[in-house]
Amino acid sequence: MATASARTFAAEQALPLALFEEITEVRVERPRWIEKEARRRKRPRRLTRDGKLVLLAIDHPARGVTAIRGVLDDPDLDGVVATADLLEELLILSHLERKSTGAGFLDGRVLVGSMNRGGLAGTAFEMEDSFTGITAKRLAELRCQGGKMMYRLDPQEPASGRTVLGCAEALVALRRQGLAAFLEPLGVARGKGGYDPAKDAPTLVRQCGIAAGLGDSSAHLWLKLPYGEGFDRVARATTLPILLLGGPARESPAVTLMDFAAGLKAGSNVRGAIIGRNLLFPGAADPLPMCRALTALVHGDAGLDGALQVLGEEGQAEATTPRRVAKRGRGK
Repeated sequence: MATASARTFAAEQALPLALFEEITEVRVERPRWIEKEARRRKRPRRLTRDGKLVLLAIDHPARGVTAIRGVLDDPDLDGVVATADLLEELLILSHLERKSTGAGFLDGRVLVGSMNRGGLAGTAFEMEDSFTGITAKRLAELRCQGGKMMYRLDPQEPASGRTVLGCAEALVALRRQGLAAFLEPLGVARGKGGYDPAKDAPTLVRQCGIAAGLGDSSAHLWLKLPYGEGFDRVARATTLPILLLGGPARESPAVTLMDFAAGLKAGSNVRGAIIGRNLLFPGAADPLPMCRALTALVHGDAGLDGALQVLGEEGQAEATTPRRVAKRGRGK
């Protein structure tokens, strides 16, 4: 198994204080730059370039989960899933880069807005995953590619039913705007620390059926599901494209890659991954090598051994190569 000489992540290098302050200045003095960059950025011609997707989820702070590092710099990372505030900050950064280089790093990227973040972790209303985030209309205004939502189904919790209804309404709204929908349908069980997602195959199979029947169309719908034992049964339960979830942060990135490699083999409709905390929290190390290993696994068909090799090689390279603040997009 390949090992990486991990380079410690330095937030000041990724987002220098001067640039942080410039974002605030733009918010105050030139907020129209957000819409300006949304109009100017080169959108991807299609949602996927090869029928697969790797998206970075950076929407956790809006639900009271604050262990987030930042946006990564991998040209094979298809895009991000973010709340309105983070999407707007990325558009500001992309506009600043466009002013200095003639191109923005969001060119060719898939932008997905997080729509329901109302179930704040640790609160009495945690299961009320209400639609407090970006709307389908606003996503269309910002020329994004889709919207993301979730429901957590507890049979004894009425709030779960209200969230399911909200998801159905959001699916209709996204379809009317011509946008893709990414739905995370989870069965949950109450544990000592809150609500734990059920990853067993029978529960996931049931959620596939519930999710696929929501709204007035499933033609634009992708499912986001956690990997678990017997995932081949889950993949056979639906014809909808599936993206694997990364789940909570782990100590070893190799364990996460093992799950993704196994999940991608479960069925031809497993088409990639949406990963957040497992990518953004590789201990004290820089998250970029893990990102490149994952995109090699999905887009490069590298297999587990190949992905682990990329993880090791990129970790060693990152230890000796200065990191750029921003990078130009792929320009699909």
